[in-house]
Amino acid sequence: MSLPRSVLLIITGSVASYKALELIRLLRAQGVTVTTILSRGGAKFITPLAVSSLTGTKTYDDLFSLTDEVEMGHIELSRVADLVLVAPASADILAKMSAGIADDLATTALLATNKPVIVAPAMNHKMWSHPATERNISQLKADGSRVIQPTEGSMACGEFGVGRMAEPADILQFLSQQSRTGNTPLSGKRAIVTSGPTAEPIDPVRYLGNRSSGKQGHAIAEALAMAGAEVTLISGAVTLPDPQGVTTQHVTDAEAMLTAVNQALPADIFVGAAAVADWRMEKPALQKLKKQKAASRLTLELVPTVDILATISNSKKRPALVIGFAAETDKLLPNARAKRKAKNCDWLLANAVTGGAVFGADTNQITLLSAEGEEAWEQMDKHAVAHRLVEKISGHFAQKLPTRLVKGTRA
Repeated sequence: MSLPRSVLLIITGSVASYKALELIRLLRAQGVTVTTILSRGGAKFITPLAVSSLTGTKTYDDLFSLTDEVEMGHIELSRVADLVLVAPASADILAKMSAGIADDLATTALLATNKPVIVAPAMNHKMWSHPATERNISQLKADGSRVIQPTEGSMACGEFGVGRMAEPADILQFLSQQSRTGNTPLSGKRAIVTSGPTAEPIDPVRYLGNRSSGKQGHAIAEALAMAGAEVTLISGAVTLPDPQGVTTQHVTDAEAMLTAVNQALPADIFVGAAAVADWRMEKPALQKLKKQKAASRLTLELVPTVDILATISNSKKRPALVIGFAAETDKLLPNARAKRKAKNCDWLLANAVTGGAVFGADTNQITLLSAEGEEAWEQMDKHAVAHRLVEKISGHFAQKLPTRLVKGTRA
């Protein structure tokens, strides 16, 4: 894993401050030197002693400490590391950073630094979605800061939504991604990602669908954008927020999804992570089908839906790298091998969904199949899966592999 040699970690006031301790442990395990600033709010949740016991160095917290100004002034502190990471980043510090306020050691160091700044927000979901926070995030991005998107889940206050700080392992993956050449290994590349389920109408009320949440596809789109790619996400009906830095288009059925993908071409990368329904009604009913007392059963005439992955794999506008997914309930690898060959895609990510596993969950376990072989990944958070996939994609393009032949036509 490629990581910066040193990090200035700023810990601000949030219940998620405890995650900073695990983050320090992971960074130190990778040989990264960690210098820390603990804000007044952060010190309400964790102690300087706990932080220093993990970093092995002094924890800084006072802008006006004369001793510290002799040993290491706030200007030097802001520039001693390869990058500055604010984790957790409270709504308060995001607002101060956006406005250029410097009223304590943390904000002064942030204003004085000439190093890359990355923030990992953590707050109540209402605070995260507030227009003020959205303006602050937009301003920070415009100023050059990178944002690690918070995740969805239960809050310390008992509410549920988007605002949880990303897990330390995911932050580590993000830092690894950023430490590559130019911090944007996929800069100049265009990517299309499909995500979520499709819904094939039976009548104006009912549809054929599946339990896909879109979490994996959305995470991949976001990770590609973090790596510098220009990303178009084509999503079925999900309850997730649109990823930041991504152009998102919402569709309903498979036909509409394929149309949107074709309109988004050309692209360098295609990731078909959507759970596209395999069947649709040949002729959807124009009115709601009624339950008839005299009828003991209902027969639906179904026909196959369009095959998006195979269509894109064999298109004249075929992207240089086409990646598909195989969600299987049995014979995972034999079925995945057959699917990769049949769809003519470059890579296939296979995962077992027996008993409904994976759908809606926060974790996934992947086996990556390609012409070079098969690579089994351990079970991990879906954001970590996304970052690992993007690392593989970045490495693929860095090798400048020869253009692949597709049925006699260069991709």
